Amino acid sequence: MAIQRRWRASLTNTVVTRWLANGRYYQLNLVDGDHKNPEYRIAEDLRIATDSPVDFIAGVTSALLSAVTFIIVLWTIGGALTLTLGGTSVTVPGFLVVAAIVYAAIASGSIMAIGRRFAQISEDKNQAEAEFRYVLTRVRENGESIALLGGETEERDGIDRTFSNVLRQWARLAGQHMRTTLVSQGSSLIAPVVPLLLCAPKFLDGSMTLGQVMQAASAFTIVQAAFGWLVDNYPRLADWNACARRIASLMMSLDGLERAETGDGFGRIKRGETAGEAMLSLNDLSVTLDDGTAVVGETEVVIEPGERLLVAGESGTGKSTLVRAIAGLWPWGGGSVSLHADRRLFMLPQKPYVPSGTPRRAVAYPGAAEDWSVEEIGDALHKVGLDHLKEKIEEDAPWDQTLSGGEKQRLAFARLLLHSPDIVVLDEATSALDEKSQDKMMQMVTAELPKATIVSVAHRVELEAFHSRKIVLERRKGGARLVSDVDLIPRKGRRRLLGSFLRQRQTGKAA
Repeated sequence: MAIQRRWRASLTNTVVTRWLANGRYYQLNLVDGDHKNPEYRIAEDLRIATDSPVDFIAGVTSALLSAVTFIIVLWTIGGALTLTLGGTSVTVPGFLVVAAIVYAAIASGSIMAIGRRFAQISEDKNQAEAEFRYVLTRVRENGESIALLGGETEERDGIDRTFSNVLRQWARLAGQHMRTTLVSQGSSLIAPVVPLLLCAPKFLDGSMTLGQVMQAASAFTIVQAAFGWLVDNYPRLADWNACARRIASLMMSLDGLERAETGDGFGRIKRGETAGEAMLSLNDLSVTLDDGTAVVGETEVVIEPGERLLVAGESGTGKSTLVRAIAGLWPWGGGSVSLHADRRLFMLPQKPYVPSGTPRRAVAYPGAAEDWSVEEIGDALHKVGLDHLKEKIEEDAPWDQTLSGGEKQRLAFARLLLHSPDIVVLDEATSALDEKSQDKMMQMVTAELPKATIVSVAHRVELEAFHSRKIVLERRKGGARLVSDVDLIPRKGRRRLLGSFLRQRQTGKAA
């Protein structure tokens, strides 16, 4: 058990580290492959994949020792058997040992032939169990929305469908267990009879006593059981094989993402450092799906320190995908994204993440709650209008379920104030706030982080008042294109580079 615990700890640490690195846990949702429900694979499949081999080694070692010990007994007691075939005498030395080996080979071959689909059925069962658990978790995590919409009937139908698949896979697995059990139990029932039949001629001619026959029968059964270890353990071996394959599939998908991160081949957005004082630059940046389908065409933009850039455009033009590429979450495409050296980027998504625990931990995330005092966190909550949480700052509760969408977005802005980054990326970060609250929030960010460079994605025209520059994306054939780049607040002497649009305008062409 100590070996199992340490092996599981080591492998879990390796897989989780690779899974969390560079946003791969997010990117796995965007690529094809056999890696569904990675959380179940890490929690359950990995446990079986590390537990079973240790048990198998212990079982095989025990079986080997038993076989070696009692083969000697069986060889000594049984001796040789002389058979007359067509007038020719054939002597089989250690005939009971040979019989035990042949018997075990027949039984093992039968179990492998009958249970050849055992591993695949076990894998299908594990996947069905993972999907069933995922559906139940989704209902719990989205309980408020489901309850408000009265979606219990529809959710029950979804749960029933998923659970029916679980039962269907268990029925298939039960059929495999039934067939393999018939072989293993039948083998164990017949095994004691075989040595009696083989020893009967020697007993009848007086060359073996009754005591020797019984000793031979007992030794034969033990040797046969040792040789038949595969027969007795085939279901567990198949289950281990299925779990190991699921873990291997997950690691192969992670390998693919890792190779893409380290490779210099086509289809990967490069990351680098800006030249001069530019805070952020997009150099011939194009964003694609992992299959090469274009989302955003070649774009070239330079953003200076303190600039507040608004990215606008119709829904579906790839604005959110573009900011994910800027943040490093979306790796597929071409060109490069460059950040100023030693500058920190912080992203506020449309749906903020609220971790389990206390409001203090939620505001400090992804930093540790102890990095800031209660007073500092309380002050941040006050500035974003969440004073009612200050009294519960150390209360452990399911805040992700109890806070409204607007409160979650306010909490995200409090988190922004604590971390005070150099570059802020806002992806519809005020969509759940009313216009008045949105204005207060943006005014607060401008006042509290006057030197921060901000890149915002939004639909509301009112947000233009809080930005100095606006670029517009428009859907075109071959991916969205940058069609407009205007100064909302003119800044004399400001240097700016706009890619294809600016070059085309200079040559008198329409963007």
